[in-house]
Amino acid sequence: MNVLFASTGPHVSLPAELMFSVGPLDIYNSQLLGILGTLTFMGLFWYAARRIQQRRYNRLVILMLWGYEMLLNTVEEVMGDRQRARQLAPMAITLFFVIMINNWFGLLPFVGPVTWHGEPLFRGLASDLNFTAALAIITMVVAQVWAVKTHGFFGNLGRYFGNPFKDPIHAVEGFLELIAEFSRLIALAMRLFGNVFGGEILLLAMAFITSWAASVALAPFMLLELFVGVVQAYVFFMLLVVFVSLASAHHESGDKDVMAAATV
Repeated sequence: MNVLFASTGPHVSLPAELMFSVGPLDIYNSQLLGILGTLTFMGLFWYAARRIQQRRYNRLVILMLWGYEMLLNTVEEVMGDRQRARQLAPMAITLFFVIMINNWFGLLPFVGPVTWHGEPLFRGLASDLNFTAALAIITMVVAQVWAVKTHGFFGNLGRYFGNPFKDPIHAVEGFLELIAEFSRLIALAMRLFGNVFGGEILLLAMAFITSWAASVALAPFMLLELFVGVVQAYVFFMLLVVFVSLASAHHESGDKDVMAAATV
């Protein structure tokens, strides 16, 4: 497949390409690969759950358990409360595995060379800005929901809006915090998209440059992208946990504890 791609030349498109439509629903190439990746994720965890219930462990199940427990411990350390961590962990850990598996699926040999009406049939899910933006919006909404649960509706608003005459310092800090919330939203979406999309462009360029030797030349870059796929999933996971912790922290002492755990 790499040889076939190298002979045809690179194809770079910032937006995902439309493949076909089912009634009013448009299906893009990033969605097709995303469906495969998500189904694989669900199948792996269903398989692991069944094996654990039957107490029939193998290396794959042990590896998945190790990863899950490591991530769960991280959530507990950052949140500082075991009960609250257990409430957030399922969502955070699920996103980690979904992002990681879909990042790895973007490296499969048929992603790129296989085309449909001249366009790549498959594309990495996180290389579609719509997906990363949706994840960022979900993350910030979850953070706000936790903040309302902790501080109350008006208490949460009080974090951003204060009386400039009675407490001008808090009013300025609240305004800056409101700006920070939007900057976090943009940063979450662009960081994941930029790294994954940039990795795909790197592989495309190296395959085109090395031409018929692409199968050999791409090997170290593939290994690098496998590592980057894990790192980017972990970064998103960690930022989700930290943002929720900051939003639900009890003012100064809670903020210090969260930031200390985040830097470990």
